[in-house]
Amino acid sequence: MVTIDKCIHCHKCRDNCDFLSKYGIDICDLERLRELAYHCFLCGRCTYVCPVGIDGRELILELRRERAGSDEHHDIETTYKGLIAEKRNYRFRNWKHASSGSVFFPGCNFPSMYPKTNNAMMKLFKEHGIGTVFECCGKPISELGFSDDEDRIITDIRRRLEEAGINEIVTACPNCRDFFGDRLGVKVRSVYDKLNELGRGSMVARDIVFYIPCPDRKKLTWINEIRTFVGGRISINDSAQCCGLGGSAIVCESEIADGFASKLEAGSKGPVFTYCASCAGRFRRCGIEYIDHILPVIMGIDEQPDIRKSFINRVLTKIR
Repeated sequence: MVTIDKCIHCHKCRDNCDFLSKYGIDICDLERLRELAYHCFLCGRCTYVCPVGIDGRELILELRRERAGSDEHHDIETTYKGLIAEKRNYRFRNWKHASSGSVFFPGCNFPSMYPKTNNAMMKLFKEHGIGTVFECCGKPISELGFSDDEDRIITDIRRRLEEAGINEIVTACPNCRDFFGDRLGVKVRSVYDKLNELGRGSMVARDIVFYIPCPDRKKLTWINEIRTFVGGRISINDSAQCCGLGGSAIVCESEIADGFASKLEAGSKGPVFTYCASCAGRFRRCGIEYIDHILPVIMGIDEQPDIRKSFINRVLTKIR
């Protein structure tokens, strides 16, 4: 269990988190957080600003696992029945194009939001003997607290990788890469790192403002790999703590989730780019027209997030 004994009650977590601020609590208010565990966006902002290193995100996950392992799991499964029905045993799984060695693992939302760019990436990688796998990494189920399902999903993916002789995953999703970590026993790298290795992709010869997705906010690993393709200056817009999809908290806190988009807009002076399809799609759905994904630009493809047909696009990955 994450220890909260070292909390110095400086309120930095509350001051930097819209969820904690709304309820007037800190990350050490354990009993209140136990009640509100599914209201947290799991963005990690509280952890990032904590001067004594309390991992607030992990604390909330522990509280969710506690509830998901109790009699309350029926209520959780009812509340999130759509997500669970799709992700617990991923409905649109497709491994028929898997290749030994290296595979492209775009994640769930990138093919949904950017089908043209995803198809272009598949074609490019196929030229280099790299197949494509459509699969869910398991993070959405994990964040609901279903640890047994999380272990099963990771074990199943590891088995599939071993059977196919795969030793490298190339992903377009920061969440997949962060969630997998070193748990699969294979190298997990970003699509930008792989494109650079292959000498593919175009230079973006202008200054770029990025919105950083939650899993990369601390390490900035993806930004450092994307720098290869940006000829201008890179700056960061951190006015919104999350796009609103984190931790599936939007179900309980839709007003806060919508407010993130307003904060991004208020902190922007021009176009904003991201490298998370979920973030781009969510902000576009909130009416932010000037946020785009950087990968289509690097690939020379004119494509905005397909927010109207995203589910259909995801369904189609099963029959590709």
